[in-house]
Amino acid sequence: MNGLRDALPQYVALRRALGTKLQEPARTLEHFLDFLEREGSEFITSELALRWAIEPQGVQRATWARRLGMVRRFAAWFSTIDTRTEVPPHRLLAPRRKRNKPHIFTDQEVERLMAEATRLSSSTGLRALTYTTLIGLLTATGLRPGEALALDRSDVDLETGILAIRQTKFGKSRFVPVSDSTRVALQEYAKQRDALRRSRGTDAFLVSDRGARVEGCTARRTFARISCSIGLRTTAGNRRFGRGPRLQDFRHCFATRKLIEWYRAGVDVGREMPKLTTYLGHVDVAHTYWYLEAVPELLQLATDRVGGHQTGGGQ
Repeated sequence: MNGLRDALPQYVALRRALGTKLQEPARTLEHFLDFLEREGSEFITSELALRWAIEPQGVQRATWARRLGMVRRFAAWFSTIDTRTEVPPHRLLAPRRKRNKPHIFTDQEVERLMAEATRLSSSTGLRALTYTTLIGLLTATGLRPGEALALDRSDVDLETGILAIRQTKFGKSRFVPVSDSTRVALQEYAKQRDALRRSRGTDAFLVSDRGARVEGCTARRTFARISCSIGLRTTAGNRRFGRGPRLQDFRHCFATRKLIEWYRAGVDVGREMPKLTTYLGHVDVAHTYWYLEAVPELLQLATDRVGGHQTGGGQ
């Protein structure tokens, strides 16, 4: 911490020499260093910077972004002195295009969706089996829908429970371990799939009723129909299936539940976040931190964590 304390006056002097008044940022950065000291951290991390930035309540998001920006600039400069320093990504709290608000499925909604999927009609019965498995797989793993549909049989190790996700978004590949219950469910699907469709016309793991790989547009349309059937979507105007949950929301749900689980268990979220980023295949940890901003319960848990640390530090 002494290194940061000693470096701050140098940073302020440098910025002022470059023509910046730096009055408010200088005081604000002193408060940030006080926060780091209470947290017992000797260096800056993105998680601590974000938690400190969102401390003020009843303010606009722009205020949080400005506070984080002050820390980001200081961290970028200090990282040349202490390589342990993390520079908060620009995407954190930054203005950007509006993203769809994620729908976080309840356990009951997932059960109803899977039950409705079993009622999908087809000549072989494979359609219902495939969509039930797809919903279960996305719920259990947080895969992107396209990643699940792109799985080949050789990508799914039914003995070890490892999925090989190859050259997906941003050209990244990764291995995704699944729970034993998910492995058994996939094993059962493969057994029933091969019994229903003895001729193998595709290498795809998830197969349509016609024996081909399920196309993304077909999967999205079918899921929208299932959602309408149980009341999660309502038709509106000329939109046949209206607006509502999407297949992508299972990924948001997986990430959100994991973060909520960590916060409630008192886990060091900053330390665990890179693991979740890797598991999900995000190219930048900022994409994972987005859930803190997008889901009110997560933001409240992060805020409560800050308040708990402050209370503990004052005893």
